[in-house]
Formats: sequence, C-alpha cells, structure tokens
Amino acid sequence: MIPTTTDIVICGAGIAGISAAYHLAARHGITDILLVEEGSPLMLTSDKSTEAYRNWWPGPGDAMVRFMNRSIDLLEELAGLSDNYFSLNRRGYAFLTADPATAEHYRLSAEESEQLGAGELRVHHGRPEDPPFPAHHAEGWPPELVGADLVLDPAIIRQRFPFVTGDAIAMLHPRRCGWLSAQQLGMWLLDEARARGVRLVNGRVTAIDTSGGRVNEVTIRAGEQEHHVQTRVFVNAAGPLVDKVGALLGVEIPVFNELHGKVAINDPLGIVPRDAPLMIWSDPVTLPWEDEEREELAEDDETRWLTEPFPAGVHFRPEGGPGATTLLLLWTYDVKRTPAVWPTSFEPEYAEVVVRGLSRMVPGLAAYAGNFGRPYIDGGYYCKTRENRPLIGPLPVAGAYIIGALSGYGIMASQAGADLLAAHITGGDLPGYAAAMALNRYEEAGYRKLLAGWDVGMGQL
Repeated sequence: MIPTTTDIVICGAGIAGISAAYHLAARHGITDILLVEEGSPLMLTSDKSTEAYRNWWPGPGDAMVRFMNRSIDLLEELAGLSDNYFSLNRRGYAFLTADPATAEHYRLSAEESEQLGAGELRVHHGRPEDPPFPAHHAEGWPPELVGADLVLDPAIIRQRFPFVTGDAIAMLHPRRCGWLSAQQLGMWLLDEARARGVRLVNGRVTAIDTSGGRVNEVTIRAGEQEHHVQTRVFVNAAGPLVDKVGALLGVEIPVFNELHGKVAINDPLGIVPRDAPLMIWSDPVTLPWEDEEREELAEDDETRWLTEPFPAGVHFRPEGGPGATTLLLLWTYDVKRTPAVWPTSFEPEYAEVVVRGLSRMVPGLAAYAGNFGRPYIDGGYYCKTRENRPLIGPLPVAGAYIIGALSGYGIMASQAGADLLAAHITGGDLPGYAAAMALNRYEEAGYRKLLAGWDVGMGQL
C-alpha cells in the first residue's frame, strides 16, 4: 500500500538511495521514508564494479581524500555492527609498472597523496635502512595498514608477488584499500532501514509537483496505477538516470554516462593466490598474439584494432571465499560517453582482450588465452560529472536533494555520501568537503577556472 503522505521520497534503491534511507532512519530517527525503485534493489549498477574502496585520491585539494576517509570509517563501523556481514577486507591496491617514468610518477603521486591525508609514504629500495614492509592481511581491516608502500626494488616485488612479470620494476601499494560485497552491504542496510519503518515501493517516479518553487507532491506509477504522494523532501538517487529525474524537477544535472564492463573467469590452475590484493598494470599493453594470428587480424579492418597498443589500467582481483577460483577482470580500454540503455552489451572479443591484456602483468594467465571456458560478463554505467566528483546536497528547488554522479566509486563513497546528504536534509553540521560536492560549485568563478585545466580521468582507474 503506497501512502498518500510521507516525510521523504527517495528515488532509486541502489547503494546511494539505500544508504541515504539507512542514515536518515538509523542515525537521525526519520523513519517515514518512501524508497522508490522500478526494478530490484541494487541490481542496476551497484554490483557491477570491482566493489572495491580506497582513500587514494589525487587533488586538487584534499576534499576527496577526506571524503573517502570518512566513508571508510563508516564502512568499518558498519562492518563491526554487522559482524562483517559484507566481508570487508583491507588487502590494498597494488599498482605495477615496467616503465621508469611511471615509477617516478608513482613517487610524485604518492607524495601528493601523503600530503592530502591518505597516510604515510614508505619507500623501499631494498636497503637495510628501509622501513619495514607491512605484513599482508587477506581478511579484516587491520588499523595499522595505512598510507602506502612505494617499492623500487624488483626483488621485493618478486618476493611478495612471484606470479607477477619479472619486468615489473616498481610497485605502489596503497594500504587503506580493499573490497567488500556490495550486494550484502546494500541488503544489510536495506533490512536495517526497513526494520525502522522505511518502506520500499516497486514503482517509477513519473512527475514531481514543484509549484511555488518547492517540492509538494510526487507521482509514482506502480503497475497500472498512479499514486500521488504529498511530501516536502525528494531525493534524487537515480544512479545513471539522475539527469532524467532531475528533468522532472526542472533542474539540469550536468552528468554523462560511460559503460564499463567486468569479466569473471575461473582460475583452476591457481595462477593467482587467493589472498592477492586488487592489482593494476599501469603501462600500455600490446596484446600477445602468435605471428600468424597477428598478421591475420591486421589484414582485416574490423579486427586491426586488436593488434594496436591498448591503454594502461587493466586490473583484477580474486573473488569468493575459501575454495573459490573466480577472478574478476576489468579494463575499460575504449572510454566514451554513451546513453544509459539496458540490457547492456559488450563486444564479443571483450573477455579475450582482457585476459590477454592481463597476461602482461601476470604471465601465467596466458594459459587461459582462448581457453577460459564460458566467462561471465556484465557491466554498468559510470555516471560522472566532468571532473569526476560527486553531486551531493540541495538542488535549486526547495526540498529537493541529490546524491549521484558517483561514477565508478559509488560503493566506497556511499556512506560518506549518505552521511553528508542526511546532514543537509536535517540541518546538521556540514563537513569541510561539503562545498566540493554541491551542485552550486559550478556557479563559482574560481571553480570554473579550475575546471578549465582539470584532467577528466582524475581519480579513475
């Protein structure tokens, strides 16, 4: 039964909307909340990433580092409350390179991240006076695993990760990073929110009455019926559809979408140890082919691209508990803006390209080239602002708010994002990074000037 009045309507039951409902209900005591989702909770994009988190973010400024540190604090708090229901770990991210220039970039970026608040940088040259290399923990989130380790001695890399190519000359290993089960996190939050009175409605928001310059009523289509719900607060948490929902408010949301894929394959040969961190190859890759294969591919206009250099960034992590053999592989080598449409689809060569690309970093994976069985491929949309920072806070219609543009970092940002949104709605104290997330940042001349030189890929793997 859909009520005729409610305190808050949240549009979207992805990780952002569910987290918002949880924070408002569990932390602020606002329980008369309607959470509206046309499909199934968490199924549109929330579980389509690596489900990883990190406090390792570039500038300008320290807003994103502080924001992510807050979000990780909250994730760890929730893991404690739930007996780690969603399997949070702190295995870290391991960036690897065979290029001296990239190794120098590691140093510069790590020094910047240390200054921004991501934690102490430890440099390892293989000398007796080097700081100790922190022990690796496959499970849990040991508080001492902070900052980052920059390894400039290839022997240390081979000792720690013997399955990695011997060409790797440097490794940057940020430590307050890891992953979790997005589905289990979301369902735990949803169960907790519903236990406090939050109602989940299967339906679609089709209209919003904003007469008088404020939110008055939301129209929800559920099945063949339309329901008119009076409310004074509306939250746009519609993921890759935030711009469409923004249009119902008469507000332009400056975002675009990119389609990113994920491949799951089995590793029956045990090439990758199950306790490995998330691992990223930072160099461009030319796919390995037999000479005859390469010549044949190069002769055809439709396949020639498979013989050309691919961009850096192919990465993977193990997935599953004891006895599992799954690896999750990701590589968005063809980034472009695209409308959000479902079902998603990927080129038939995608899995083969990613497996061959990863064999540059982990040579043993070459055993699966053309021989990895039937891979599971899915993906979702990164909904992004031009500078790849989120939109969280009030919209220019009284009573309307947004938590969106969470790009590929929605899981890791969800808790600080919901915490910030709830502070806006309840009139609580705002953190120092709030202005960096607000829509009205684009109205500031200084920010617009900063945008002119902003790297559009900032903060994205």
